[in-house]
Amino acid sequence: MTNDKRRKIEGWVFLILFCLTIPVANWMIGHVGTLCVPNGPCLIPVAPHLMAPSGVLMIGVALVLRDLVQRRLGIGFGVGAVIAGAAISAAVAPPSLVIASACAFLLSEFADLAVYTPLARRQLIVAVVASSVVGLVIDSIVFLWLAFGSLEFLLGQVVGKSWMVLLSIPFVALLRRRDERLGLKPA
Repeated sequence: MTNDKRRKIEGWVFLILFCLTIPVANWMIGHVGTLCVPNGPCLIPVAPHLMAPSGVLMIGVALVLRDLVQRRLGIGFGVGAVIAGAAISAAVAPPSLVIASACAFLLSEFADLAVYTPLARRQLIVAVVASSVVGLVIDSIVFLWLAFGSLEFLLGQVVGKSWMVLLSIPFVALLRRRDERLGLKPA
């Protein structure tokens, strides 16, 4: 298999996974957790004495996957993935969550994109971490405010998403080393 074909196939896998993270996150908020707040989110522990809506797990992954989509398929696909992910979420979540999720997702992903793009060619790990941090903070603030009218779970959201970004770093580092070994260039 040629390097270009490998890059594109991996890009499509990352794109599909990315688009699925948003509806899964929205579904989890209403169905998965150790505690489900009446008229609120289902929560999971993300640190001692710190809870967050369960969707944080998927959103942390989404931030990294969006970067990998752009790396493999280019910025146009990265932007398209953001729009597709927001649209897909409308199929699985209540309207209030869809609006909050779509707004938060679009704003945070475009902020993530703005940070990732200039850094990615030189420092992939730094680009993924920096863009994910910017994206997860914006996503957390906008989503919590629009969905629940409160920032009560902000610290939990940030911590939960940060865990997922940190857990992805070894995979991104491995991918980067393999790309260099195979001579794969970003899109």
